[in-house]
Amino acid sequence: MAKVLCVLYDDPENGYPTSYARDDLPHIAHYPGGQSLPAPQGIDFTPGHLLGSVSGELGLRAFLESRGHTLVVTSDKDGENSAFDRELPDADVVISQPFWPAYLTPERLARAANLKLAVTAGIGSDHVDLDAAIEHDVTVAEVTFCNSISVAEHVAMTILSLVRNYLPSHRRVLDGGWNIADCVARSYDLEGMHVGTVAAGRIGLAVLRRLKPFDVHLHYTDRHRLPPEVEEELGLVFHPTTADMVPACDVVTVNAPLHPETEGMFDDELIATMKRGAYLINTARARICDRDAVVRALESGQLAGYAGDVWFPQPAGPDHPWRTMPHHGMTPHISGSSLSAQARYAAGTREILESWLDGTPIRPEYLIVQGGKLAGTGAHSYSVAKDHG
Repeated sequence: MAKVLCVLYDDPENGYPTSYARDDLPHIAHYPGGQSLPAPQGIDFTPGHLLGSVSGELGLRAFLESRGHTLVVTSDKDGENSAFDRELPDADVVISQPFWPAYLTPERLARAANLKLAVTAGIGSDHVDLDAAIEHDVTVAEVTFCNSISVAEHVAMTILSLVRNYLPSHRRVLDGGWNIADCVARSYDLEGMHVGTVAAGRIGLAVLRRLKPFDVHLHYTDRHRLPPEVEEELGLVFHPTTADMVPACDVVTVNAPLHPETEGMFDDELIATMKRGAYLINTARARICDRDAVVRALESGQLAGYAGDVWFPQPAGPDHPWRTMPHHGMTPHISGSSLSAQARYAAGTREILESWLDGTPIRPEYLIVQGGKLAGTGAHSYSVAKDHG
């Protein structure tokens, strides 16, 4: 029988919900492009409920225990003698979310003698050291596309919030103020701006589609160029590199995975080539942007705003400079963990577990590493630092 170790974020401060703002979720037949939604053999949860916190357990307990497996759920993942570290040595499966990542470092993977499967309940598996997973023959899987549109909606919301100076204006109302001039002194229209995405995969392309009706000029860069008919449909300008694209843009949104080629990409040098007063949005991974370079650019006015919901480490400490830097719109890592998305990534996690436990193939689009090498989506999206061939 398998031991499944699941790391989830804490319950709400006032306790696990007993009721919700809405009674149901809209029906979605399939993802854009036709990929089918997760299709587990069954579910033991109510879609629209809080599944991503400790008490939600991703709806997995009844399923796993009915088959005789053990489920351990914790939010304690960091620091000396964490519950995660105590439970890891004999775990067969580790599940965690990008929003509350259980970092599977080379040291942890070396101690996890029984580990065979690492599942990301969501998308983005960079909290797993992929080189070490390859070395230890650990399969890595994620629920591809489950929250891509959720993140794309967050990006569109954040761009408008920054450009229109929404958050400071809302804060003025909460504080009892009314001065209109203070609110609009940093407010602009998005219409007519040049907006570019670093990477135009599922999230990046969805962002471009959502921004098209705002009558903006759209740019993108990606290692895989989009089909000509898509470029024509959206009026896209392709740039071979990020360095080529950012000087042309008023807004840049980062939608790329974290790997050696993207880590630290937005440093002082690259940000200096952007238009003065440009906006930078990063809902991908924090380490794609140099933490202190972002702070310096906001303080100098080179950037008019920075927003996103990804930090390093996660959760960020109370003294993290992104909490107090000027003109930011940061949130905790929430963009891909809406209640709508949770229903999909919980179902996808169960589908992956069903396949693994039954010895049937895991969908290729869910695979990142398998058989000691990058596989499926991982082979398309990631790179590794070492040659394991």
